[in-house]
Amino acid sequence: MTSLTTVPAPIGEAASPPGASRAERAGHLLQQHGAAIVLMLVVAVASLAFDGFASGGNLANLAVSSSFVAILAVGMTFVIITGGIDLSVGSQFALGGVLAAWASQYGWLAALALPLAVCGTIGLAQGWLIARTGMAPFIVTLAGLLGARGLMLAVSDEGSNTYLVKSSTFAEFGQGEFLGLAYPVYVALVLFGLGALLLQRSRFGQNTFAIGGSEDSARLMGVPVARTKITVYLLTGLLAGLAGALNAARLSSGVTILGVGMELDVIAGVVIGGTLLTGGAGSLSGTLAGVLLLGTIQNVINQIGSLTSAYQQVVSGAFLAVVVVVQRYLSRVQRLT
Repeated sequence: MTSLTTVPAPIGEAASPPGASRAERAGHLLQQHGAAIVLMLVVAVASLAFDGFASGGNLANLAVSSSFVAILAVGMTFVIITGGIDLSVGSQFALGGVLAAWASQYGWLAALALPLAVCGTIGLAQGWLIARTGMAPFIVTLAGLLGARGLMLAVSDEGSNTYLVKSSTFAEFGQGEFLGLAYPVYVALVLFGLGALLLQRSRFGQNTFAIGGSEDSARLMGVPVARTKITVYLLTGLLAGLAGALNAARLSSGVTILGVGMELDVIAGVVIGGTLLTGGAGSLSGTLAGVLLLGTIQNVINQIGSLTSAYQQVVSGAFLAVVVVVQRYLSRVQRLT
């Protein structure tokens, strides 16, 4: 008996079905591109309201500050599409930065390799536990969050040691610029491009959608469920280590207080970009728009001198709540049609 290992992309990724009503097409468009539409509106309003918003320097800073969250969001998109979650990426980000700064004394290659190896191992272990034992991703990755944070504190002597980057070549990875943009921005864009190809044009990507749509059905169709799950969590670990290393290169040190709550920003960006928390639908183009939207809102709040940074979390949380409610409504409409 021949096993099927590919499935068609779900409605959340395909074009509107033939014969769909105008309301259905509008709802489908909103689910796929709502974040991009809102992003364009916010950018247009902010450009008119604040003289410094559209300046080259401010936009470059916005791109750099969003790039590290964006790198993490690439892996998180795959995880959430499978119906999972990874709460450990913020702690792995901080751990990767500390390990990269410490290892930079042995050269730029060690500074990149060590965080990738350690964080990749953490991701691999989490994926194995989730796929092979059936443990809930929330519990496994919460343990990963605590474990990665504890390992980072152990390496840095309870946070009292801040390792400085010793390799100028490694520092250039985070501080170098091309056409006015720092290298991490280009790394994020390349990863989004490669991730989009992997998600939309490969068997692995289709398997990811299939597992999120219905894990039992995917298994019956011959999809390697366990292997795919392990791979997506391995991917998040590798990207968290890479993002942490690039951030350490940019700051010239492994800052131990970073990454706290960062996983929530990453998850919010992915969900606001249209990826369903229930799994089975999403896109990396939407994730990029969601991450940029959150970064733009935070930047606009900074432009308003009378508001503190606390409002950033309030607005981000409000956006996330609205998006989840809209997603549930659109999903219900699609089930009824």
